[in-house]
Amino acid sequence: MNRIRLSAGPPARTSPVLWTVGIIGVAVLVGSLSFAVSVGAVAVPLETVWGILVNKIAPNTFAVDWSAGREAIVWDIRFPRAILACLVGAGLAMVGASLQAVTRNPLADPHLLGISAGGAFGAILALLHTGLFIGLLTVPLLAFLGSLGATLLVLAVSQVASATSADRLVLAGVAVSFIVMSAANVLIFVGDPRATHTVVFWMLGGLGLARWDQLIYPALVLLCCGTYLWLKSGTLNAMTVGDETATTLGIPAAFFRLTVFVIGALVTGVMVAFSGIIGFVGLMIPHIVRLLVGGDYRRLLPISALCGAVFLVWADIIARTIMAPNDMPIGIVTGLIGGVFFVWLLRRRMG
Repeated sequence: MNRIRLSAGPPARTSPVLWTVGIIGVAVLVGSLSFAVSVGAVAVPLETVWGILVNKIAPNTFAVDWSAGREAIVWDIRFPRAILACLVGAGLAMVGASLQAVTRNPLADPHLLGISAGGAFGAILALLHTGLFIGLLTVPLLAFLGSLGATLLVLAVSQVASATSADRLVLAGVAVSFIVMSAANVLIFVGDPRATHTVVFWMLGGLGLARWDQLIYPALVLLCCGTYLWLKSGTLNAMTVGDETATTLGIPAAFFRLTVFVIGALVTGVMVAFSGIIGFVGLMIPHIVRLLVGGDYRRLLPISALCGAVFLVWADIIARTIMAPNDMPIGIVTGLIGGVFFVWLLRRRMG
């Protein structure tokens, strides 16, 4: 049985298991990225993919024997899309794992708790009604505020309805998700009909709008928030045991839970702003990783980030190729896989 470290201090020295799984995960991620960039309506050989990448980093390293069109497809379209898939998958997986700790609920997930719906509400509000009043930061900012508002609403509903148990908290989140999505639909209904096709992107999820100049925002948010959560892995371990145990260790349980919710809202809101609603990643990945490395959050968080990135890269590959040359919304792929996993998880818990 894996022992869980309950200390609230910074993570101790990483174990050989973490290094082994991490190295394998990075190798799989690099291979997945290479394959994702090479496949599509226009197939590009792997050696061409890597030649273009190396030449962009160190010009004139390889002789250019590919067309300008292929270079544009690889560098301007597919690489940003694949990297955005990594960032979104890693962010949602880490948020899901953290929410499962502070709520002591294995079913906690940004999608099920209404956080993703709040982010979509904010993004739709920016796109259809307020406009980009502070430039490109408008959509991520309003998406974060929407996610934060939905999070606070879930906490308020759980208190009013005395839904303090783990299962009832998820029910409160589902209820809030329906309410927020209804409000988002109202925004679509009263908005400009000519912009409806843009909103479909946020409702179904997709990575087709990835651009190099915009990747800095989700990357910075993931780096800062992910680092904070990993440094608090000992506190997350204590929260999984219960508030009483956390309090005896000197942890302000209620304040830390609220902090994790705010961080989860920030990460989810920014990811939703660039990818739309992508569900079940935060639910599935932490459970799969627990089967590999156990429940210690020192290992769980970084490996969840790796596995989440790999999963969403492959989900995007499926979305781009199953109906080529058309792109299927990636939310359909993750929803289908996540729904099956959710049923399996419920059956496993009943067993």
